This record gives sequence, structure tokens and C-alpha cells, in this order.
Amino acid sequence: MCREHRTPSAPESSVPGTGRVTSGSPPSTPLREPSTAGCCRPHCPCKPAEARRAVEQAVADRCRATGTSCDRESVADALLVASELTTNAILHGGGVTDFRVDVEEPGVRVSVSDRSDAFPVTEEPVDPHGRWRVGGRGWPIVCRLARDVRITGLASGGKCITAVVPLS
Repeated sequence: MCREHRTPSAPESSVPGTGRVTSGSPPSTPLREPSTAGCCRPHCPCKPAEARRAVEQAVADRCRATGTSCDRESVADALLVASELTTNAILHGGGVTDFRVDVEEPGVRVSVSDRSDAFPVTEEPVDPHGRWRVGGRGWPIVCRLARDVRITGLASGGKCITAVVPLS
């Protein structure tokens, strides 16, 4: 969990038939069926650009269905969070194993699962020799833009990171 989000963890519960464990709100609709091999299937946004498109489509569908307009900056924040979580799963988590997006009041909930049990870490942007590090900015960005961030270990191994980005 991010330092900015000091909320107590919600109770964990199993999602029947999937081997996944969820935390907090009820599970959103998966964009694909879970794979027993732990790899993405054709309809799962496994790349950052695909994750952004999925979030953009979900938000547009919700706004159209409710007849409301969505704040462009808030949507941009949600797209960036989806992109960062997906990128982190690819670079540090052994790949995306599940992706879910749900638009509910008051924001966009993006969940990305990967194969790694390791939690994200924040490193100082400068190394001990005073040189700027390459990368390492994604997790702090997620923590800054999201209202709520939860990390849930999965019964089958790996983790699911869920971030709620407000749509104000």
C-alpha cells in the first residue's frame, strides 16, 4: 500500500471458481477468463496501450449510459494509472495475468494481477553517488493519483493491485 493511503485493509474473500482472492469491493467483470497458465489471453489488455484503451472505453460507456460528462483530467489520471500498473506488472511482476476495469461512483477501479508475490517499492530517484536513476517513478505516480490502492496476495500465487482513481 502507498504511504499516502493509510486505510485499513478490507477483508479478503475468494472469488468462486477462479482461485483469486479479492479485497474490499465486489469483483468487477473480467475482460477475459483467467488462464490456468497465468498468461494473458487475446481479450486481456496485456500491454499498457491496450489497458489505456480498455479504461477509456469503460469510462466512455459509463458516461454515455448515465448521460454525464467526464472530466478530461480525471480520465487522463485513470489512463496513466492503468498504464503504470500494467507496465509494472510486465517489468517487475512476470507479466499481466488478469486485468479488470470498473467504473462506479465516484471513480474508476483498475485491477492488475501479475505473477510476483513481491510488493512494489519506492526507491529514491537519486542513487548513492548522486546520479538520477532511470525509471522508478511509476509506483509513486499511482499512489499520488489514486484515492485508494490495495494489494492482495492471490491464492494461486502472485498479487493483484487495485487502484481507484476519482472521476471528479
